[in-house]
Amino acid sequence: MTEQTSLWQVEQQSGDFSELCTALYEREIGLLAKNSVTSVQAMQGRLKSLPYYVKRTAHLMTQAKTPLILDTQNASWSAKQAVHMPLNDQDIDSVNQWYLSIQLTHGLVVPIDCHSYIALDSIDRIDIDKQRFRTNVHGWFYIAENQQQTINTTSTKLLKPNKRVMAAACTGHQWLNNHKANPIIPTMRELLLSCAINWRNFKRPLAFKS
Repeated sequence: MTEQTSLWQVEQQSGDFSELCTALYEREIGLLAKNSVTSVQAMQGRLKSLPYYVKRTAHLMTQAKTPLILDTQNASWSAKQAVHMPLNDQDIDSVNQWYLSIQLTHGLVVPIDCHSYIALDSIDRIDIDKQRFRTNVHGWFYIAENQQQTINTTSTKLLKPNKRVMAAACTGHQWLNNHKANPIIPTMRELLLSCAINWRNFKRPLAFKS
């Protein structure tokens, strides 16, 4: 079996892999430069782990099976943007019913309505008794019938995945005052999550390939 590190070494000969790594490095270094330094140790830790996550993300993006177009120069996905945010059939009851109808799985990638754009998040804790689950970034959401979803204070809304919603989330499409706006750049974490989306069955996440 080919070792993961060997695969990455082979991919370093690939133009797409190299371009992705360069774009990700530039983006992440720029973000680190803008962040206030809480401690030297914390910054050192982030810098030390950066090569691994950059190569990991680039590797997965080149291997991902997705209907989206890979933009290697900007380390992002692209697709045609809808005129309006794709929120048809995304009322609370419809969304809750979708999640109640599936077997919730840790790591399942879910879309979150953040008002002007759709973010990707993943389930990291499930509470069957209270019919709720927690996402890694946006916190807890109820999925009980006739119950308000959001438990956190950010007023974000859970959405059910479909191709239009997930494509918008992966590509960073944004709408301001109900009109198209310049896309946002998904975080490296969201790029990793985009590679775990099972486009044939949104109910089950894909395992990351080594």
